[in-house]
Amino acid sequence: MAENHAQNKAKLISETRRRFEAEYVTDKPEKYDPRDVERLQQDDNWVESYLHWRHNVVDETLKMLDESFQWRKEFSVNDLNESSIPRWLLEIGGIYLHGYDKEGNKLFWIRVKYHIKDQKTILDKKKLIAFWLERYAKRENGKPITVMFDLSETGLNSIDMDFVRFIINCFKVYYPKYLSKMVIFDMPWIMNAAFKIVKSWLGPEAVSLLKFTSKNEVQDYVSVEYLPPHMGGTDPFKYSYPPLVDDDFQTPLCENGPIASEDETSSKEDIETDGKETLETISNEEQTALLKKTNPAESTPKAEESEKVDSKLKTFKKPLSVFKGPLLHISPAEELYFGSTESGEKKTLIVLTNVTKNIVAFKVRTTAPEKYRVKPSNSSCDPGASVDIVVSPHGGLTVSAQDRFLIMAAEMEQPSGTGPAELTQFWKEVPRNKVMEHRLRCHTVESNKPNTLTLKDNALNMSDKTSEDIYLQLKWWCLIKNMAFSSVIWKK
Repeated sequence: MAENHAQNKAKLISETRRRFEAEYVTDKPEKYDPRDVERLQQDDNWVESYLHWRHNVVDETLKMLDESFQWRKEFSVNDLNESSIPRWLLEIGGIYLHGYDKEGNKLFWIRVKYHIKDQKTILDKKKLIAFWLERYAKRENGKPITVMFDLSETGLNSIDMDFVRFIINCFKVYYPKYLSKMVIFDMPWIMNAAFKIVKSWLGPEAVSLLKFTSKNEVQDYVSVEYLPPHMGGTDPFKYSYPPLVDDDFQTPLCENGPIASEDETSSKEDIETDGKETLETISNEEQTALLKKTNPAESTPKAEESEKVDSKLKTFKKPLSVFKGPLLHISPAEELYFGSTESGEKKTLIVLTNVTKNIVAFKVRTTAPEKYRVKPSNSSCDPGASVDIVVSPHGGLTVSAQDRFLIMAAEMEQPSGTGPAELTQFWKEVPRNKVMEHRLRCHTVESNKPNTLTLKDNALNMSDKTSEDIYLQLKWWCLIKNMAFSSVIWKK
């Protein structure tokens, strides 16, 4: 069944490409940007997004492509950049990308109170919308987006139906399949009639994507950590320009990781707490046997050293899934797993492996730089070598499923140094199309410190990788403890 579906989809994509080339491009190639025509022939996802929006009816899809491609050339979408937009529009903060909804979709904010109807500036405002959407589409290629239409403090002079219609068309024709939903916040009653018109523009199928909300209802779609205070949220974010805030990865992490004193303190706490928590995961019989063998008073520097090694190993959940990129293999492939809030967030590990013949420079960025320490966050990896990156949350800060990490990597083809100054210069000069990017989500593993019996009972509810990982950690802990104990007896 799945095979037939894939074959049908491939046939539709092939037919769409062939007919668009024959029926539209051949006659008037000057109507379109050649880069769009070329991308249509190479990017299956792009073709499929238009087909999907037109229910796989090729004739309707071709009309949509024609309209969309003409618009892209008219607006010079492929060449839009910051210099294409008046600086005052970027500074005012009326349109930007920031945060995520509860489904993990990026939030596209439109603060309507900053929009004043003016025919002299409407084209620039439309270009600003296109700038953000194209920037996001190139980076995320198909991931849906949630539009946050913030109508709080909006007056009649902000109502511009031409501008609203343009935004609707962006998702209806120019960026099909990108709209997850449109959250309308605090709409004044005077605009009820206007939004009846908006519904007719969207069409019956897309009307269900409109979500009219107040301060209480908006939290059904976006958690408080990504809502500003006037929406009942706790997000401390305040828009400013420059730099751009399009993907929240603009703020780099501390380049050198945790400062030494904090590292030492946290390591000491890890040794004390991790050993206690691991003991609680071992069955009562194993605990009794260990307690009979080990006398705390008999500890030696060697035993303490073994405990430190043990705590370092146990702190991490060994990544088992791998993303195989052209420059780096990254493990885990999709999600960073942290401990539950009850047990306290634990450090986790990202493993990078260089699969090229050159040195690869890498950077790690996050959507929540205030929450995490990463070591190293800006360094390099030799050919064939691996680098372990330690990710640890600050103090009592909570890991959120909406938090994201971005791994950026680029091949250093010319021999040069890899010190901080050389890396800084390298990242300034490396072309964007030479940079590999991979994103990781955060995942909190809920746990009530189960014993061995609980682990066995719950094995069917856990992934094989997770249960195997826990089992190996427990066995390793027992082995180190026995070695430490043996060293004490042998010395005596």
